[in-house]
Amino acid sequence: MSTPTNMPTSTQTSTPATLRALIDERAAQYPDKPFLLTALDDDEPVAPERRASVLTFGALRDDCRLLETRFRGAGLQPGDVISVFMGNGIQTARLLLAAMYSGLVANPLNLLCQPSQVRYIVGHSDTRMIFAARDTHATIETALAGLRAEGLTRSIAVIETEPDDPAPPLLMRCEPALVEAGAHGAGLTDSASASASTSIPLKQRSTPQLAAEPLADAPTAPAAGDVALLMYTSGTTGTPKGVLLTHRNLLANARNITAEHRLDADDRVLASLPLYHINGLVVTLLAPLFHGGSAVMTPRFSARTFWRDVALHACTWINVVPTIVAYLLNADETCTYDLAALKFCRSASAALPADHHRAFEARFGIGVIETMGMTETAAPVFSNPYEMTRRRVGSIGLPSGGEARVIDREGRDCAADECGELILRGEQVMGGYYKRPEETAAAFTADGWLRTGDLGYRDADGYFYINGRAKELIIKGGENIAPREIDEALLRHPGVLDAAAVGVPDPAYGQDIVAFVVPRLNDGRAAPDPAELREHCLRELGRYKTPKEFRFVDELPRGPSGKVQRLKLVPT
Repeated sequence: MSTPTNMPTSTQTSTPATLRALIDERAAQYPDKPFLLTALDDDEPVAPERRASVLTFGALRDDCRLLETRFRGAGLQPGDVISVFMGNGIQTARLLLAAMYSGLVANPLNLLCQPSQVRYIVGHSDTRMIFAARDTHATIETALAGLRAEGLTRSIAVIETEPDDPAPPLLMRCEPALVEAGAHGAGLTDSASASASTSIPLKQRSTPQLAAEPLADAPTAPAAGDVALLMYTSGTTGTPKGVLLTHRNLLANARNITAEHRLDADDRVLASLPLYHINGLVVTLLAPLFHGGSAVMTPRFSARTFWRDVALHACTWINVVPTIVAYLLNADETCTYDLAALKFCRSASAALPADHHRAFEARFGIGVIETMGMTETAAPVFSNPYEMTRRRVGSIGLPSGGEARVIDREGRDCAADECGELILRGEQVMGGYYKRPEETAAAFTADGWLRTGDLGYRDADGYFYINGRAKELIIKGGENIAPREIDEALLRHPGVLDAAAVGVPDPAYGQDIVAFVVPRLNDGRAAPDPAELREHCLRELGRYKTPKEFRFVDELPRGPSGKVQRLKLVPT
């Protein structure tokens, strides 16, 4: 049985078909209205005369048109991939949006990728141009050197710019032997901005196309079904997979987010999650673009300045992951900022422990809307309702803009409260993985539903709950144990800040349980004694689910979305 969308039908109105059409529409509607603002630096004092850098909707449209001309002048054609390897900032957002506006395919590179993963993505993505900052340039150069040593002959232009540069970078036409161009801001002339290196001219594409080939020299507006975004998953269990998302996918979820959270042109979000992750890109960049709101860009999350920035810029909503909730709760300082403008806190990307949910609401007086999504669904696919009385702590909510089912191993629909795998269908669901036909086929059921790999259940009222990943399930003596149940029990101990349970090989049971614990050390606390944790778990979980061992760590390995990477904790 599929569960219908949680979307109010009255909000499902006409949507621009592409990001180009959306940017043009907003520029015509709100030419002088701020769209993106920069937050203060971490150590910058608040001063009345300090004015944030601002990008208006009109300026965004103008910058996109300018960059489109420069992309064409550099020899790029619709369907070519460009990569952006930078932290958050107006320039980073400008480049990603301009690429999609121009019919190119934007490929944000994850700053948390290992060098080997960067090399793989640069090679696999068929990227033609990479924008890098001072702190990422060397990693790109190393990746390119390694690829050339392995036989790469494709020309790749490297453009240096910074996340907070105030104007679009210059792009050199790569007809001479030029592969790199330095372009900080717009103050450089053509001759001054070229830094020669080895190289090969940027030639016509000889790689697989992601969008229709345009007529020669004629700019062609992208279509709704053209790929706009190539975003690689974290690849914790193998090489990263490139998720292909179209203009239609991205705009569907920008619309869904706007409708679910009742957002409009007066709303402003603090964008502290990275744009190289699907949550940061779709929720805090594309959704405000859709409803004509605004976003305050921070270089990174900082618990010390988070509430300052929310209050200073009068943000009406915030978008966080459970790790941020834990850090904010662990802060010793009392929040003294005026948060009256805040309507809600949106939590996503990983399950929010119920105790943290309640503690956050009690401490800060802000209601939490828990949601859930994936890169493969262009961010959210579940959301709790906007009305506080309809929200359910511990639940990822109702399907948002699509349908969801829970199935057993034979593909049969599970009954209410019966655990199985969540599968999804909707306009936001990807078409597949780039150059991975076998993985694409495996990701869908025979009748076209996306397999999430998440174990969970649906209650009698249609709300969904996540128990964990299928591949992370602990099977002890033939009994299935969801790691999240153990995590949440440990988090109820006052000396535990974070926890993750994993299954380890055991000669008697097949698997037994080891818990990795981040102790709460503020207020002069010492780490809890393992025997104390064992007694706590016996009371909370019973003997069978109590971990056989507790290991203390400084932090848990997490991907950019905030999800614990449990398989990195399992001894190999």
